[in-house]
Amino acid sequence: MQNKGIVKFIAVALVLICCFYLSFSFVTRYHENKAAEIAAQQGEKASLEYLDSVENSKVWFWAYNLKECREMEIGLGLDLKGGMNVVLEVSVPDIVDMLADHKSDPGFRKVLNLARDEEKKTQGDFVSIFARMWEQNETRPMAAIFATQQMRDKVSTRSTNAEVVAAIRAEVQSAIDNAETVVRTRVDKFGVVQPNIQKLEGQSRIMVEMPGVKEPERVRKLLQGSANLEFWETYNAQEILPYLSKLNSDYAAELSHQTGEVADTTAQVAEAAEGAKADTAAVQNDLATKLASGKNAADNSEAAERVKKQNPLFYYLHTERAGLAMLGDVNELDTAAVNSVIYSDIAKKDLPSDVKLLWSAKGERLGTLKGNYFQLYAIKVSDPSGKAPLSGDVITSAKDDYSRGMGTPEPIVSMQMNTEGTRIWANLTKTNIKRAIAIVLDNVVYSAPRVNDEITGGNSQISGNFTQTETKDLANTLNSGKMPAPTRIVQEQVVGPTLGAQSIQQGAISFVVAFILLMCVMVVLYGWIPGMLANMALLFNLFFTLGILTSFQAALTMPGIAGIVLTLGTAVDANVLIYERTKEELRRGLNIKEALNLGYSNAFSAIFDSNLTSLITGIILYVFGTGPIRGFATTLIIGICVSFFTAVFMTRLVYDRQMKKDKWQNLSFTTPFSKNMMQNMHVNFMGKFKASYCIWGVAALVFIASFFTRGLDQSIDFTGGRNYVVVLDKEVPVEEVRSLVSNVFTEEEGKVAYTSVIALGASSEKTVRISTNWNITSNDPTIDDQAENILFETLKGAGLISQENVAAFKNPDDRNGGSIIESSKVGPSVAKTITQGAIISVALALIAIFLYILLRFRNVAFSVGSIVALALDALVVIGFYSLLHHIVPWSLEVDQTFIGAILTVIGYSINDKVVVFDRIRENMQIYAKRDRKTLFNDSLNQTLARTINTSVTTLIVLLTIFFLGGDSIRSFSFAMILGVVFGTLSSIFIAAPTAYLTMSKKDRKEEETAVAAE
Repeated sequence: MQNKGIVKFIAVALVLICCFYLSFSFVTRYHENKAAEIAAQQGEKASLEYLDSVENSKVWFWAYNLKECREMEIGLGLDLKGGMNVVLEVSVPDIVDMLADHKSDPGFRKVLNLARDEEKKTQGDFVSIFARMWEQNETRPMAAIFATQQMRDKVSTRSTNAEVVAAIRAEVQSAIDNAETVVRTRVDKFGVVQPNIQKLEGQSRIMVEMPGVKEPERVRKLLQGSANLEFWETYNAQEILPYLSKLNSDYAAELSHQTGEVADTTAQVAEAAEGAKADTAAVQNDLATKLASGKNAADNSEAAERVKKQNPLFYYLHTERAGLAMLGDVNELDTAAVNSVIYSDIAKKDLPSDVKLLWSAKGERLGTLKGNYFQLYAIKVSDPSGKAPLSGDVITSAKDDYSRGMGTPEPIVSMQMNTEGTRIWANLTKTNIKRAIAIVLDNVVYSAPRVNDEITGGNSQISGNFTQTETKDLANTLNSGKMPAPTRIVQEQVVGPTLGAQSIQQGAISFVVAFILLMCVMVVLYGWIPGMLANMALLFNLFFTLGILTSFQAALTMPGIAGIVLTLGTAVDANVLIYERTKEELRRGLNIKEALNLGYSNAFSAIFDSNLTSLITGIILYVFGTGPIRGFATTLIIGICVSFFTAVFMTRLVYDRQMKKDKWQNLSFTTPFSKNMMQNMHVNFMGKFKASYCIWGVAALVFIASFFTRGLDQSIDFTGGRNYVVVLDKEVPVEEVRSLVSNVFTEEEGKVAYTSVIALGASSEKTVRISTNWNITSNDPTIDDQAENILFETLKGAGLISQENVAAFKNPDDRNGGSIIESSKVGPSVAKTITQGAIISVALALIAIFLYILLRFRNVAFSVGSIVALALDALVVIGFYSLLHHIVPWSLEVDQTFIGAILTVIGYSINDKVVVFDRIRENMQIYAKRDRKTLFNDSLNQTLARTINTSVTTLIVLLTIFFLGGDSIRSFSFAMILGVVFGTLSSIFIAAPTAYLTMSKKDRKEEETAVAAE
């Protein structure tokens, strides 16, 4: 072998680099184990103190502290460590609306709405859609709308439509970039170790992966909060309550008119109307007390219903504590009823035009009353433009702090303003002494403190019954800046760390068992020395793969572990090819040195071609996949490259060294078991192609019929929706859970959302997965919490869980009593993108392989044979998933992982076909005059041993994953098992015959052309 020095250098460099990067994992593990020992002996506080002491100390190579070691160690994905994966979508339509300064121009609003509707249908570029809709519906130049103060340096009244579109596109891209920066700042300050934040190419989406996070609600608020901080003047309660009394009476009269009733002048209504003229505050206190007691006494009585109609506002709004800007308290369950009154058309007439009513950010308990109560505040809009007197842009820094003064210190947020903000703040506080100034963030009131004196230092505080965690998050949000455009979560996955620990255990067991079985198979097939050398190559393969993964800061996931294990199975293929070719040369009478040299050189082209075609599918998987698919693709790509180096170059170094010393001269690469295995085979494969075509054709028709009749069990990846993996408190038939939740998720107008339930795991009926598309299109940031609350109340009411509250139910670590151990969400826009990506990725894989085979073999017959066989391989796998879903005791759901399996099947299957075609091409060069059918038969028989051996070793790995790898990877491994079995069969019975027939037809045409020319 030439260039041995380069091979040795690369091998040594890889060993040193991998040792360096993998060492960080051992360092962090050492200190974490030591902290655990301290916790066991001295308590949790002492353990935390120890970790704090070494957090910033140099603990490795005199250069890296513990924090840096944690960042450098091999990362674990969500399914192994637990955590949260979120895809945020920046609202481009809202950015365009903002750039137009929210104009109410009818033409602009019409075009904007048309563009919104079109984007939902096509998932296209919104700016291009908006420009097209403008050209179709407007004759005015776009500059008439977009020549605003905000766009003054980019758009003028003389700008063309093309120039305006270019300016809008630049502003949209800038807003998305800024949103990524804001998200990154917030997550970094959140304290997540090794977060993964990336902007998805070609989309207005940002992917955020946070391993170890256990508080999804907190993360949702952190990521979706726009940080729009405002300081508002307020009205005192006694100034607004008379207007609310009139609104209460007018709304009650309108309700009576709508129902055809005559307004009932009960004592309560008369008292309210009269009191509005005299002493509103006193009357409201008395009325609220009466209504509260009446409500508690007979909430569902006819009297209570009558009182509700007579007092549609004050039945719910309790004004006992009204003062300064706070108008009253409302139970959290009644806020919707109050909103229907205070935001009605009647309210617009009755309330002053400069009054805006806002809710408090947090609810609080009121004495012994049940539930949380939110406060309603009266905001004064003094600027004609509707803007706040002071906004959060003036805040230079914010930090979590504690209040100073009398009483127990409470968590607050302290803020410092810039010079301009200090001036405005001083004037604002000076003109509002003895009144309240409301501090509003994202349109809810966090606090409304009383101003006692002018504040000249530019300091302000936000208080409001906070926890220390909440003040830290609030300060973090303010420091990161305002989100440049509204964002919403369109895809989400939450995995509990306990589930991650289970995945690690399952992955480790499947890996160890698969590795031991592979080692045994190689020794049984090829003898102790060749088998163990191949096994050593596998060990280096694993070592290099993990080291390179760590150096790339890539996270290791359960699909990633499957990728490594599968790589081990396919890596054996290179050794099998080399050993089978060497055995052929030995049978021809060559000595061991010559046979090994020819074995390596003759097998090289087949190994190179098969690895490159697998690499093509791996790259396509990485480019078009997301989340776990990318994790699988990353390990697959690294594993393919590493296995090629270890199997082809490193093992040859060892053989060359031993041969040079005249050692290992008696190697036969056989054992008594394998000596005569599949030798001198003369099966007439090509003579059976008509029968095989008929069998495959019938199977294809059955699968196609099943596809159109039974369809596929599509996951939320393709339909949109939410998945909840729930561990119940007791075993119960899945049909009972299905009937229980089938009608609980209802949308507007009583429409019942689609909901499905399947059991996970064949041995227990305690774990189920509940899927629903309930309100999946809603932009409400609390909608996910509402869905979880509905699920909790339903299962709790049926006695299937015994958790005391919804917080415990959503804690994946607290499984005693039942809990959600994993959840995921995919919005409809993401589902459409995934569907398109899946179709494109499979089509691209087939096209890329067709072109590569054509380029490499210079004969279209081989490309045609490959593509026909690969298409049938994919059809067989999809067909079995259609035929068997809801029949076999494991999930056959078609999701992103399934698409990854299809592409992997294509990549694996083409390996086998390339090896067969490579032998056919070689024989065509050696035996140019041999009958073509005989040549094809000989080639198939010669490669049969390699084909069977490789398939068996790969199947051993896949069966190990299938039985020991856990539910999360079982569907993937099942698809791969089908792919290996039928991919092997299609190489022999479809690819080779198709190539033969295509070649024969081509030859006949060439002969006819030659005859005609003569």
